[in-house]
Amino acid sequence: MKKSILMPFAAAMLATSAFASAQTTLVIDSWRSDDAVWNEKIIPAFNKHYPNIKVEYRSPPDLDASKWNSDMEARFKSQTAGDLIACRPFDGSLALFKRGIFKEVTEMEGMENFPSFAQAPWQTDSGAQTFCLPMASVIHGFFYNKDIFKELGVNEPVTNADFYWVLEKAKRSGYLPLAMGTKDKWEAATMGFQNIGPTYWKGEDGRGALLNGEERMDSKPYRDTFRQLEKWAKYMGDDFDQRGYNDAISLFANGKAAVYPAGSWDIMSFNGKVNMGVFPPPVEKKGDACYFSDHTDLGMGINANSKHPEAAEAFLKWMTTAEFAELLTNEISGFFSLSNHFFDVKNPIAQEMMSWRDKCDSTIRSTAQVLTRGKPDLEMEVWDTTTSVMGGSMTPTQAVNQLQSGLESWYQPQKDSKKSASSSALCNCSPLMQ
Repeated sequence: MKKSILMPFAAAMLATSAFASAQTTLVIDSWRSDDAVWNEKIIPAFNKHYPNIKVEYRSPPDLDASKWNSDMEARFKSQTAGDLIACRPFDGSLALFKRGIFKEVTEMEGMENFPSFAQAPWQTDSGAQTFCLPMASVIHGFFYNKDIFKELGVNEPVTNADFYWVLEKAKRSGYLPLAMGTKDKWEAATMGFQNIGPTYWKGEDGRGALLNGEERMDSKPYRDTFRQLEKWAKYMGDDFDQRGYNDAISLFANGKAAVYPAGSWDIMSFNGKVNMGVFPPPVEKKGDACYFSDHTDLGMGINANSKHPEAAEAFLKWMTTAEFAELLTNEISGFFSLSNHFFDVKNPIAQEMMSWRDKCDSTIRSTAQVLTRGKPDLEMEVWDTTTSVMGGSMTPTQAVNQLQSGLESWYQPQKDSKKSASSSALCNCSPLMQ
């Protein structure tokens, strides 16, 4: 379905009024190294409407997104941060808003193009204030090499039994079954724990139950998640603890690996390199309900200390249009616009991943909301326990006990959960916001 793209009249008029007389330069800071797409596609499209606003896209200089937070902290202190800043969801960006880094955009023209669920990751707990524009979600699943699968005589796995049979056949045939490493801890946690975990804790119901204290980290769903990840180690090859994220990408791109536990953001890494297919997280038995992570991942905010606030707002308003939504989704394949606009999705892998929304229940990463606010930070704890279980230095039971102990040391609903641990059950309740 295609929707005609029209710029709002008020926005179009800005091009001939406030910015008509002088050149203005905006800087966008992002941890995403999508410079080519922004410089060759997105910014030129914006400049058709605003020719006098020059825009520079600034990604991490060494392409290392893990250093971006510390780099930005230095820029905030020296007041050299960009006019527009990419926003991670929930707690990290909320903390920046509370520090006065982001300008409020609650009433900005165009925000009505984003549903409430899309705005929630960049709002205060009460929902009263919005501080970043929702841009895109990313979907978790598994990429596979179609040529290798054809050679092995296997199909896309549906159940866990199918999945391990595929991995076993790949291993026996001399291929690396799973292209993943644990050197970069976030990779194993994000494409491992947060990829298959929703199948066990039942997506949003389980995530909400954890937030409300109705479910605990030391319960069966989390233990079962780690038990599956423990099995993965057998299929990840030698020295996977020394294998980084880029090494895993290289192995799959070069045809040496059968399956790549993936986030949709990696679609572009393999375009034109691999005859690739994709499948969602396997279920226990055929016919079981399926779940997958469709994570609200990327937003954009205005630096409250920008020297060009009007130009920055003009750019952000343009980002609320169907024109930008289509460019984002089709030029940066694997990032799915969170807007209400309708348009064709061109990439077949992206199309397939989006189609899971029609047959499976989706959720966001379980650690994203609220649970990173205390110490120990649950997100960082999941990184450590996931890599430890995969590396064999920790059992699944030890992992969930550590996660539960850390969480209940500071998070009141989990402190209270000890009172009802023996009878804990999932609930159809909304997440507790505090």
